Amino acid sequence: MQFIKERFNYLFQSTKGLVLVAISLISVVTAIWGTLSGPMAEWGVKDITVKLLGMQLNPIERTGRIIILYHSIAMAVIAIEVYLLTSIIRMKKSQQTSINASVTVGYLMAMIFGLQFAYFGYNYIFHSLFIVGQSLIFFSGLQLMVALWPWDKKYYVQDMEFAHTKKGVDLERVALFVMTVATLGSAIFGAVAGSMFGNGFESFLAEDLIRVPHKSALQLAIIGHLHIMLTLIAIAVTIIIGRWLNFKGIFHKIAMPLMIFGTIVITLGVWAVVPFESIAHIIIYVGSVFVMLSALMLVIFGWRKLIHDRLEEINAKNPGFFTKVKALLHDPLKFGPLWQMVFMNFTVSGVGIFMAVKLDDIFRVWPAREERIALTGHWHVLSAIIATIILMYFADISGLKGKLRKWFGWILIIFSDIAFASVTLFSMKRLFVEEYSQGNFVSTTMALVEIGLGTLLVALAIFLLWRLFDLFKAEGIWSGDLQNPELDVEKTSPAINSDERNEVIT
Repeated sequence: MQFIKERFNYLFQSTKGLVLVAISLISVVTAIWGTLSGPMAEWGVKDITVKLLGMQLNPIERTGRIIILYHSIAMAVIAIEVYLLTSIIRMKKSQQTSINASVTVGYLMAMIFGLQFAYFGYNYIFHSLFIVGQSLIFFSGLQLMVALWPWDKKYYVQDMEFAHTKKGVDLERVALFVMTVATLGSAIFGAVAGSMFGNGFESFLAEDLIRVPHKSALQLAIIGHLHIMLTLIAIAVTIIIGRWLNFKGIFHKIAMPLMIFGTIVITLGVWAVVPFESIAHIIIYVGSVFVMLSALMLVIFGWRKLIHDRLEEINAKNPGFFTKVKALLHDPLKFGPLWQMVFMNFTVSGVGIFMAVKLDDIFRVWPAREERIALTGHWHVLSAIIATIILMYFADISGLKGKLRKWFGWILIIFSDIAFASVTLFSMKRLFVEEYSQGNFVSTTMALVEIGLGTLLVALAIFLLWRLFDLFKAEGIWSGDLQNPELDVEKTSPAINSDERNEVIT
């Protein structure tokens, strides 16, 4: 009994345990539901999965199932970010406990009952519980917003190396507060449209409306909701990674105002999609530039820090260019998240801006199916890149060391980027491959996508099995995490105050 109690406390009371549970559930859902489409469906694996699990897949209802599947996974990702934020951002212990409890029950209900409703028979009690789960997550967001209130003097910065106002308000905390408010407002943006299902509004996938000239207000709201929520998840990840790398100094002071302004502009642009569709996208692009510049500041700071720390560690005297590059690449789990932010510009941001600029000249000339493929690949690659960044961060705080650390890190980077680059090339193939030559190109890129993602999933499975076996050890990594349930943010907090430790998590 004590064995079970200790493991349960670790999994549901420590930050690392909570994150581990959420990542594991996402991995299981991805592995099982991934067999329902793509090559797995073509190879007959889908039929085995459906028969073995007793799924009920009416083709007419496919769109609704996909929407619930996406939301089930997204709720767990949001929960992971909430766990990390409540551990690295100073707040009262009672606030952290309440926020984590709400979001945990919420995402578990949304995932379990949402998938049960969508894939195993339409019991509307389960759908109601799915909605209750999402409501609890929204409630945890409200609590997080209150806990992040940046104008409380006890949260003012004390280390002037961090971005702040003249009075000492922590601008990083302001950025997180703005992100949280934007997320709550954007969740309502989608929920209002969702509440109209069955009342003149039917489910749809955003990529299916690309050639529809006149979209309803509710359709525009859903399209805006899709884009802004993924963007805000990316913004939260960027700030979390900055804390991890002890982001501060001049680059931090430049980045945080850019992040705050960019988040506000993007959010207002998305909300303006319904009344001002024609100009909303321009507003969104302006905001995106500021957010991207903020991320660039983090990348510059982070790479300089990685090089400096490694050269100092090996006591290198007058290092040359290649020595600095080797120092930068020494730790793939620290290099990887920043590299993925750069790589994102080639596979997501740059492609998205190019599509917007040349939409009428190029992409609207293509068959609708080709434009649909490009858009679908666009946001799937973005969400997958965010997932790899979170995985590398979690692998680091999990204590992965030595050769296993390097192997896991480089497998994540190399094979995920092979897959993401292949998806991008596949979706843009009409720009540089003649139509009669596309057969071999499609076969090659699709094979690279499957190899990349397959290797990635195998590496993740091995990592999770390692953590599972660790749970059965009396003195495993989990026991140390249970004794120190919070992340080590002593070096990364912009406002550490030892006098507040009894009241505030630091």
